[in-house]
Amino acid sequence: MAPPPWLHLYLKRSSTKSPLSSLLFVRSSSSSSNESISSQSRPIAGTEIRGGGRGVREEVRFYCDTSLTLSNLFHSTTHHHHPTHSSIGFRGLSSISSSGGCDDEIESECDDNDEDDDRASDEIGVSCIVDSSTNPEEVERICKVIDELFALDRNMEAVLDEMNVSLSHDLIVEVLERFKHARKPAFRFFCWAGERPAGFAHDSRTYNSMMTILAKTRQFETMVSLLEEMGAKELLTMETFTIAIKAFAAAKERKKAVGIFELMKKYKFKIGVETINCLLDSLGRAKLGKEAQVLFDRLKERFTPNLMTYTVLLNGWCRVKNLMEAARIWNGMIDQGLKPDVVAHNVMLEGLLRSRKRSDAIKLFHVMKAKGPSPDVRSYTIMIRDFCKQSSMEAAVEYFDDMVDSGLQPDAAVYTCLITGFGTQRKLDTVYELLKEMQEKGHPPDGKTYNALIKLMASRKMPEQAARIYNKMIQNGIEPSIHTFNMMMKSYFMARNYEMGRAVWEEMVKKGICPDDNSYTVLIRGLIGEGKSREACRYLEEMLDKGMKTPLIDYNKFAADFHRGGQPDIFEELAQRAKFSGKFAASEIFARWAQMTRRRFKQRFTED
Repeated sequence: MAPPPWLHLYLKRSSTKSPLSSLLFVRSSSSSSNESISSQSRPIAGTEIRGGGRGVREEVRFYCDTSLTLSNLFHSTTHHHHPTHSSIGFRGLSSISSSGGCDDEIESECDDNDEDDDRASDEIGVSCIVDSSTNPEEVERICKVIDELFALDRNMEAVLDEMNVSLSHDLIVEVLERFKHARKPAFRFFCWAGERPAGFAHDSRTYNSMMTILAKTRQFETMVSLLEEMGAKELLTMETFTIAIKAFAAAKERKKAVGIFELMKKYKFKIGVETINCLLDSLGRAKLGKEAQVLFDRLKERFTPNLMTYTVLLNGWCRVKNLMEAARIWNGMIDQGLKPDVVAHNVMLEGLLRSRKRSDAIKLFHVMKAKGPSPDVRSYTIMIRDFCKQSSMEAAVEYFDDMVDSGLQPDAAVYTCLITGFGTQRKLDTVYELLKEMQEKGHPPDGKTYNALIKLMASRKMPEQAARIYNKMIQNGIEPSIHTFNMMMKSYFMARNYEMGRAVWEEMVKKGICPDDNSYTVLIRGLIGEGKSREACRYLEEMLDKGMKTPLIDYNKFAADFHRGGQPDIFEELAQRAKFSGKFAASEIFARWAQMTRRRFKQRFTED
C-alpha cells in the first residue's frame, strides 16, 4: 500500500531504508531449522527465553529482580488469539464479558494531561442515557426552575409541585444528566421525584444515575444509604455495585471498596471473576497497584484467575511505574498457562513508555511484529503518541507508514495524535493536510480531534480560530463536550476578550451542559481578571451552593477589589456560607483568607 500523500509534505522515505520489522530482530530457530533450541532456559540480559526442543514454542519471560531491560529480547511466544476476546481499538479494552472483565476500557489518549482527573471521574459511573422520547422543552422547563430556585429553602419543590410535571424514568435521567456536576440540586430533585404521592417510583436506572453523581462527588455516606435503600426495594443491579466499587477505589478507599463485596453477599449477589476483575481494575486505575495485588493474593484461592485478571494487575503495576512487579505478573500469567495477548502486550508497551524506557518499548514492539501477537491499531497508536509527545515526528510518521503498509486502517485517534504533534511544532500546513486526509480515507475528525485542534489554537492564543473549529464541529453534527467549552472560554479570557469568554459560558448553559469545577474556575478567574470580583463572587457562591469544590483563584486580587468596594469582610461571609453548605474544608480556607486579609490590611493601615 502506498504511503498517504500528505506524509511527503514532511519527509520523503528513502527507497533503500530498511523496514521497521527488520530493526532489532534476530532470527530464531524453527521446526524446520537444523539448529534445535536447547531444552534448558537461556538467560539473556533481563529476560529468559525458554525452549523445549525442535518445534516447541518459545516464551518471553522477564527477570523480576531487574528493571525489565529488554536489550536482548528478540524472541517471543508464537501467539494464538483467544476467540473469546474482542479485538482492541485505540479507545481501549473492549468489554470482554465472556472471559470476565470490566465493561470499561484500559485507555490510551493522545493528549491526556489536562483531563486526567475528569476522565477518572467519568470512569466511575455507568451510562444511564438511552434513546428517550422525553420532550426536550419539558426537560428545559424543569432545569430552569431547578437552576433558579435550588439555592432557596423549599421554593424549588413548591414550584415543581405546581408545574404538574408528568414524571417518567427517562425524564428523571435526563434532568440528572443536566446536573451531573451539581450534586445538591440533583439530589433535591431526585428526592422530590421520589416523594410524589402516586404514579411514579424510582427504578434501578434513576437510582444508578443518582448514585453516579454522588460517587463522582465522593458523597459516600449518602451513596451507601441510597444503595441500601435500593436493596430494601430489590432494585440493586450489578451496575450499582460497580459504581460504588469504582468510587471508593478512585478515592483510594481500598477497604471500603472491598467492603462492597460484603454488601453483595448480603443481597445475594454472586461474586465471580468478572466482579473481582472489575475491583482489581478500579484499584489499578486509581494507582493502587499494590493494594490490588494484596487483594488478589487474598482472594486467588476463591476463584480462577483468567487472562483479564492478570492483565488488569499488569496495568495496575505499570500505572505506578513498578516494572519489576509488572514482570512478575507477566511471568505468573505464563506459569498459569495463559498466553499474553495483544491487550497485555499493549499494557506493557504503555508501562515501558510511562517509565521512560522507550528503547525497551521499541524492542518489545518489534518482537510483536516478528513473533506475535501482531501489533494492532492501538499498539501503533501507543508508539506514535509517545513519539509525538517527544516531538520525534520523523519516527511517528515512520510508524504510521508502517501501520498502513501492514494493512491496518488508521482511525481518527491515530490522526489526532499526529495532528497534536505537528500542531505543537507549529506545522499548521501539515495539520490541515492531515484533516483533508482523514476525510478522504473515511475517518472524519471526531470530538477528540476537534478538541485537540481547539486546544492547539487556544494554546497559541488564537481564540477566533478556535471558534471557527467549534463552528465546524457543530456543522458536522458532533456535540461539544465540557472540555471543548472550558478550553474556548480559557482561550478568550487569556486573550482578554472577556465578553466572548462569558458568551462561551452562556452557549454552554444554553446547550444544557452542566458546568463542572473547571468551568467555574475558568469563569471566576476571567471575571476577577476583568475587575468584576462582585460578579465572580456570585458564581463562587453558586459553586458552594451546588456542593462543588473551592476553586483555585487569585484571592489576593479578589479581596483587594472587595476592600476597595467597602466590603472587607467578604471572606468571612463566604466562610459562613461554605460552613452552612456543609463544605467545611472550603469554610476553613475562606476563614484562613479572612484572617490573612485582616492582618494584611491592618499592617498596611499601621504603615500609612
